[in-house]
Amino acid sequence: MESVRGGRPVDRCSGGMRPGYMGQILHVDLTKGTCESRATDVRVLDLIGGSGFAADILYRETGPETAPLGPENVLCFMTGPLTGTPVMCSGRHEVAAKSPLTGIYGEASAGGYWGTMLKRAGFDGIVVRGRSESPVYLWIAEGRAELRPAIHLWGLDTFETDRRVKAETTDKAVVTCIGVAGERMVPLSAIMSEGKEARAAARGGLGAVMGSKNLKAVAVLGTRDVPIYNPDAVLEMNRRIGPETVRANEGMKRYGTGASLEWVEKIGDLPIKNWSQGTWKEPVSRIGGMQIVKQMNTRTTACHRCPIGCGKIITHPHGPYGPVEGRGPEYESLAALGSYVLMDDLDAIVCANELCNRLGLDTISTGATIAFAMELYEKGVIDTRDTGGLHLRWGDPQTVFTLIGQIARKEGFGAVLGLGTRRASMVIGKGAEEYAMQVKGLELPAHDPRARSSLALAYATSNRGACHLQGQSSIFESRATDPSIGIDKPLDPHTWEGKADLVVKAQAIGSMYDSLCMCRYFRPGVDRVSKYFTYVTGVDMTPSEFLRRGTRIFTLKRLYNVRCGISRKDDTIPPRIATLAFPEGGSAGHVPHLGKMLGEYYRIQGWSEDGIPTLETIRELGLEEYAGSIPAHLVRHKCGETGGI
Repeated sequence: MESVRGGRPVDRCSGGMRPGYMGQILHVDLTKGTCESRATDVRVLDLIGGSGFAADILYRETGPETAPLGPENVLCFMTGPLTGTPVMCSGRHEVAAKSPLTGIYGEASAGGYWGTMLKRAGFDGIVVRGRSESPVYLWIAEGRAELRPAIHLWGLDTFETDRRVKAETTDKAVVTCIGVAGERMVPLSAIMSEGKEARAAARGGLGAVMGSKNLKAVAVLGTRDVPIYNPDAVLEMNRRIGPETVRANEGMKRYGTGASLEWVEKIGDLPIKNWSQGTWKEPVSRIGGMQIVKQMNTRTTACHRCPIGCGKIITHPHGPYGPVEGRGPEYESLAALGSYVLMDDLDAIVCANELCNRLGLDTISTGATIAFAMELYEKGVIDTRDTGGLHLRWGDPQTVFTLIGQIARKEGFGAVLGLGTRRASMVIGKGAEEYAMQVKGLELPAHDPRARSSLALAYATSNRGACHLQGQSSIFESRATDPSIGIDKPLDPHTWEGKADLVVKAQAIGSMYDSLCMCRYFRPGVDRVSKYFTYVTGVDMTPSEFLRRGTRIFTLKRLYNVRCGISRKDDTIPPRIATLAFPEGGSAGHVPHLGKMLGEYYRIQGWSEDGIPTLETIRELGLEEYAGSIPAHLVRHKCGETGGI
């Protein structure tokens, strides 16, 4: 791509990099105890940043032979070209490694200020290799980095770790860290940022990778400006679309992401009782975002450059299950710790959410795994001999609290559940896999494909396992449109026609958002996001090129997974989703037709009928350098014959 014509000359930063990048990546070798700043490789600029940069690094340095919890795994923290700029809703960062939960490509995204601070400290990202002999934390300030002992922090929860690290560095630092779950390498563990703000890079168990490396925390401080090609154009775009962004998200601003809980239940999109029940109308009215604001003392919090402010910090000192002071549950947590397990006690959900945040657990996978266990107990697949005497009763707060603690500490029955539903079902046996609601080892998030059928295809083909964010197609089955990419009206949520094309576009958009490091709630249209990229970097970006770049990044991750053995056999959904139609609720009578969508999806993506990108597709996307390590018998021409690149 060429620089934007006109305007002022493109200012280059370190290493001749274009605007939007700091030009340096910090490489940390924990085995050797070294920190080295290296120039950001201009070769990967077509991968944008964020998860695109991480995918390149993981592809080159890890593979099917890599043990996710071994020192050879690589842990990447990456920012995007918009991070640290005035662009709205750009306060996110990406974390990536080979996942200990799924055994394939793993990534997670977090909001807040940590990514912005890392960028302003002078780095586009951090690459962590090896394993320290004893616990350490990484302190980065104004372009400098050092490893410090952290044995005294080992065993602390994430809130206390944040407080202690700031006391040892500066209270202006922003900290990301692991809790007990990460230390004990639980595959459901998260990496948590900003203490009580509890920003979570949660999915895929990347906290366990951090724990396997004996890395307790990373604290950052920076004040440098991020170079921008046309700052005036960025500010003008903000002025134009800022008010409409606020108006479109008024409910979230007032009540947080949980504001939609009742509406989601009404249309049949809310998973209930381990995805086995179609309605939960009265209980859900007691646990949504409006009830949090109504019943508890809350204040609004926002990520860097966010005009929405969907976060709610709760101060609830006299709750029946103990005091709570921290980030309240988001939509996904309200569902996973509420409707998944039939718990309609808001105080209990808030307490369970804070417990997960402190211990460093992914609330989605944790709630899903507890729901899985409760159904196994209800159906008689397991009993108290398996659970260590625990009676796993639906909706019981003490059961939920106990299992959260056991999972985080690898104690009792929690040591089995902490493996995630796929591996736990293998340990338990007796048909337990029928109740495991997962794809490729990752538990489903809180949106039901029986309500919006494109989700079945998005879950089945997502590179990190079941994920609605990597291909957020369902928003175009409710109210959203985007004429700049040919979506002029919302699609019928219950049909399969047109969904393959929709998911391909949505996954390209998701890959770009994760590489730019932007928030999914910011939806001004692909044309406007493309312009933001142009204004910041000085590089032309059209909506069609935006989609092409996103498809390239998504396909690179697919190639990584192909090396790990992923193919059509893995692009599936749980049998319950595919076969069980509810007799009641907003999705009554509907199941998604994955088989009808999948073949069309492969055709549009340019993949073989086995789900492998073809030689033509690899060449068209400029991915030849990565495909050399794919076994030749897997890669086919469109006409069917095999062959090398």
